[in-house]
Amino acid sequence: MAKKKIINRASEKFLEAYLNNASPTGFESEGQKLWLDYIKPYIDDYIVDSYGSVVGVVNPDAPYKVVIEAHADEISWFVHYITNDGFIYLRRNGGSDHQIAPSKRVDIHTANGTVKAVFGWPAIHTRTPGKEAAPTMKNIFLDVGAKDKAEVEKMGIHVGCVVTYEDTFTVLNKQWYVARALDNRAGGFMIAEVARLLKEEGTKLPFGLYITNSVQEEIGLRGAQMIAERIQPDVAIVTDVTHCTHTPMMDKIDQGDVAAGKGPGVTYGPAVQNNLLGRIIETAEAEKIPLQRMAASRFTGTDTDAFAYSNMGVPSALISLPLRYMHTTVEMVHKQDVEDCIRLILATLKNIQPGEDFRYFT
Repeated sequence: MAKKKIINRASEKFLEAYLNNASPTGFESEGQKLWLDYIKPYIDDYIVDSYGSVVGVVNPDAPYKVVIEAHADEISWFVHYITNDGFIYLRRNGGSDHQIAPSKRVDIHTANGTVKAVFGWPAIHTRTPGKEAAPTMKNIFLDVGAKDKAEVEKMGIHVGCVVTYEDTFTVLNKQWYVARALDNRAGGFMIAEVARLLKEEGTKLPFGLYITNSVQEEIGLRGAQMIAERIQPDVAIVTDVTHCTHTPMMDKIDQGDVAAGKGPGVTYGPAVQNNLLGRIIETAEAEKIPLQRMAASRFTGTDTDAFAYSNMGVPSALISLPLRYMHTTVEMVHKQDVEDCIRLILATLKNIQPGEDFRYFT
């Protein structure tokens, strides 16, 4: 029997608006406002910290605190150097991929509004076969159609302006969401949907739920570090994306065996608290939600690490959404995986008791 769909048209409309909005690391506020406006009907209170992390709180007076978390920021670029001829060189803001840049269209965000630009690249006719330069941070550049540096500066562009790709949300073959920044606004969408479903079901959780959308993950989990100290949770369930390794040029021996369309991923690793992980796995089995397993040798590389090692240690676990083409403008996730991640987070919350002690022994 096919599963009943839980993502409705209004939800998908929000997802599209949320993904199309620019939310670069350090400049997430407009996206955070959209996200908060969406979840406000489903929460009792909210927190906004100094750097823009947002937390929707359900049952704020409860002493036992459970976090579900995603990160809000997307990779981007900074204007770094403007040549006398009016071309612009960049620095990364997060893990932006220089190899996908040539011929892409971008938005340069200035105090006066958005300026359109393109990543230029020499025509194939002018390159020597076998001696062609690959894209690097030394040779990719932006062209805004200006005759010189002065004209660039008249547009309001200066060193430090942030640059994002203009690519927008699409649905591919009725089964796949495609967009830039699904890493990890897909996670922000999923935890918002958990909040919506709890409210619409009339479910009253016996603890405080902190639906957390953190900033600045892409440059070192910084927003999660800050907000974890503010919330001081008892449990944290983090959601982020992971690599789908079932596309060309992916090495399963190196990256593991994870396929989009085959369910959420769970990670084994030092930062993941095994009793909490066991609860998630047991829940998936009971709810007949497919799971895929991964191993992290040291760090998960997600906000799980920040929560786990905060506040003298917080039982933390990671639920991952398989993603194709990470850190490109055509990131892809399967709709069924998104639904199953939402189901798994929701069902796991219902299987946590207030005051529960996840320690291995006492």
